[in-house]
Amino acid sequence: MQEHQRSQSVSRERCVLARLISPSDAFTENPLDEITGLAESAGTAVLGGVVQRRETPAPKTFLGKGKVSELRQMVELHSADVVIFDNNLSPSQTRNLEKETGTKVIDRTELILDIFASNARTREARLAVELAQLEYSLPRLKRLWTHLSRQTMGVGMRGPGEKQLEVDRRLVEKRIHELKQDLSKVEKRKEREVAGRRDFLTVSLVGYTNAGKSTLMNVLTEADVEAVDKLFATLDTRTRRWTLPSWGPVLLSDTVGFIRDLPHNLVASFRATLEEAREADLLLHVADASNPAVFDQISAVYGVLHELGIDEKQTLLVINKIDVPGAAERMQAVQNRYPHSVGISAKSQLGLDSFAKKVSQALSEGFVTLSIRLDVADGKTMAWLAKAGEVVSKQFHDDHVEIHARMPVRHAGKLAREGHQFEVLRGRLPDPKPEVETWEERLPTTGSILPTTESSELENPVQSCSNTRTEE
Repeated sequence: MQEHQRSQSVSRERCVLARLISPSDAFTENPLDEITGLAESAGTAVLGGVVQRRETPAPKTFLGKGKVSELRQMVELHSADVVIFDNNLSPSQTRNLEKETGTKVIDRTELILDIFASNARTREARLAVELAQLEYSLPRLKRLWTHLSRQTMGVGMRGPGEKQLEVDRRLVEKRIHELKQDLSKVEKRKEREVAGRRDFLTVSLVGYTNAGKSTLMNVLTEADVEAVDKLFATLDTRTRRWTLPSWGPVLLSDTVGFIRDLPHNLVASFRATLEEAREADLLLHVADASNPAVFDQISAVYGVLHELGIDEKQTLLVINKIDVPGAAERMQAVQNRYPHSVGISAKSQLGLDSFAKKVSQALSEGFVTLSIRLDVADGKTMAWLAKAGEVVSKQFHDDHVEIHARMPVRHAGKLAREGHQFEVLRGRLPDPKPEVETWEERLPTTGSILPTTESSELENPVQSCSNTRTEE
């Protein structure tokens, strides 16, 4: 069997797409719409695609025999260089499919990693992508080698009989360990950077990739962040000062976009990049009203936020691109499900005034006014109160001082832990968290469920999706 080169990017290659849809999968009118956008972002030319509706994947080739034969014919017809699946494949399934189709086969995870690798610009992003790629490739190393030659004995070797594959696996594992150490240092440095900004309230943009976060960032802060019609154009977090009307300056961060079935190891690798979102006072979840799968995209973002442990953080849902034809009905459906959401168009700056008011209101809900009783000699806590919030008044008595201060709710916990006496004058502190339903149960309703039918083919996946992805 011919082994196909795995280390090269799919950029400038000709590809055929494939997807298996189970009865529980949500889908849009064109099931290959998103994978087409991913493939084009990777620089490939999409020539066609096949879709199969099936209860469970075939153990050996994922698709059924008839659909694999159809896929092989399409590859031969278009002289395709690669087949890209909108599913995750096992190493054995990938090898079997390559044997059946006679060309390279990659799955959804490998394609996303390829896009991330091509868009990584900073050292931090390159480290994160390399780690995710190596962790993905480790169980697939045998696909990289056609030889298993014996090695001679030497220092650091196990001895005669060790195979080349085992040597390479040890080298990969060593590199993974080094990358984790480097990223641990980056994460600690990032935590210090974020902690150093606590004098300001922080707001972080999160959302599905290509939802318009970078365009909104540019409009609000006059930043020069790249904003193009391309999936995963932003991999590095950028933070800018935003003067919020009727409030004052806050720090606004633009983060990497999320996507359905985002690889878990990629999320773990980008934890340092997402530190701003994890520590933000408010998350602005930007959703794309121009996309028919907006509910599924909202659900996917909540899933990633849950994986990061920040799904309970205060969040304002921002429905972007409301001026795109057909978006009004979808916006209304989203607002029926999320009545506190706000609709905007970042590109035409429609609705930004009401958006700013909503953000100010959300930030205000995170503040309390306290009456704090301190020892007269406790200058350290007095200085901290002035730094952490706004000191409204002071009243000195013989043995204590009473301070009225307005501050973020998160700082009240510090006063309680240090044993200071205080009373809430305005606002309220969060109650102890009761038992709640799981995060999956709190997700919005997803799209339609496909009926169990025979397989179907999508003849031209490019035309039907070319009008739905517009970056604003």
